[in-house]
Amino acid sequence: MKIIDLTHTIFPGMPVYPGTEPPRLEAASTYEKDGFRETLLTMFSHTGTHMDAPAHIFPEETVLDAFPAAQFVGKGLVIDCTDLGEGGRIGMDYIHKAGALAEEAEFLLFRTGWDAKWGQPEYFGDYPCITAEVAAYLKDSGKKGIGLDTIGLDSVSDVSLKLHHQVLAGGKFVIIENLTNLAELGAGLFLFCALPLKYRDADGAPIRAVGILEEK
Repeated sequence: MKIIDLTHTIFPGMPVYPGTEPPRLEAASTYEKDGFRETLLTMFSHTGTHMDAPAHIFPEETVLDAFPAAQFVGKGLVIDCTDLGEGGRIGMDYIHKAGALAEEAEFLLFRTGWDAKWGQPEYFGDYPCITAEVAAYLKDSGKKGIGLDTIGLDSVSDVSLKLHHQVLAGGKFVIIENLTNLAELGAGLFLFCALPLKYRDADGAPIRAVGILEEK
């Protein structure tokens, strides 16, 4: 099998959502002083490649640690949207193009190519977003989640987070943001694993996301 890492590395000064403090990685123990090395990590729950729980938006909805682990593993499919430019909108036509594979997939991962801008000011620009019609489809589809190679499901300018409200209502769906390397997964189904840090009452958490391909 071939395992593709879909995760950005966490480091001080990394890109974070506007208004959020970047993570701090501080030496808590050192080889010289303690005989071993340990790092104190201080960061927001939605740092880097991460997952949003329904409780991110709705106070009475599901937290990540309440989901069974099976919620975070399933058949994934990359939807290629790289023909869209700034301000582009991902409509149902992209899902229809994928046909039966889109229906079979448990996670739809939308590849815009925006991860190429990671670490640049342009990453926070007017990246492509899904339409309200796609959000409605995803909420009612019975799928486990959506993934994107951008910093958010909603545009940075939409402080009301309308799309988050749409897809997270009902408490059975998760959002994965800041993915990378989606181009390496091809156009077929693969095993997608996105395991969040398990802490109590988690509204969101950093993840290590991977795509697993069966080698022929």
